[in-house]
Amino acid sequence: MIRKIARLALVICALALAAYFYGHHNGHPLPPGTTIDRIVVEKAVRKLSIFRDSKQIKTYRIALGRNPVGAKQAEGDMKTPEGIYEIDSRNPQSSFHLALHISYPSDDDKARAAERGVPAGFDIMIHGIRNGLGWIGVFHRWTDWTVGCIALTDEEIEELFRVTPDGTTIEIRP
Repeated sequence: MIRKIARLALVICALALAAYFYGHHNGHPLPPGTTIDRIVVEKAVRKLSIFRDSKQIKTYRIALGRNPVGAKQAEGDMKTPEGIYEIDSRNPQSSFHLALHISYPSDDDKARAAERGVPAGFDIMIHGIRNGLGWIGVFHRWTDWTVGCIALTDEEIEELFRVTPDGTTIEIRP
């Protein structure tokens, strides 16, 4: 009986360790000194791809706003915007383990929101997992959970943060 319990405990520990490594693995890390010049987000397939000189160099799986279908219309709608923006700043002290700020809302976004008499929203980011919850790893992607942002694992945002200069174009597609 003791052997069965010991074996079961060993199997549980092995499974937990495997899940942890799976959840925090960043396959094919980019070499030091790599920089990118374009990011393309495809919301429908939950994919963020990075490019240098029109060549795709890596793709990440992402989580989006809780209401991901359609373009952001107003503050609080839980939608991730659609359109062409740029990375206009970065926050190494973010509540979500690093953050790259997206230049949403554009003048057009503001005008569309004003026509409807609503605020367009603001503070759309590409970020990691909320600080203190990084242990979740890739499992954060089981559901769309942000308020309109684009979320990666902590390991992935560390890499993206390193290779993305301010001014990088980001295209967010439906």
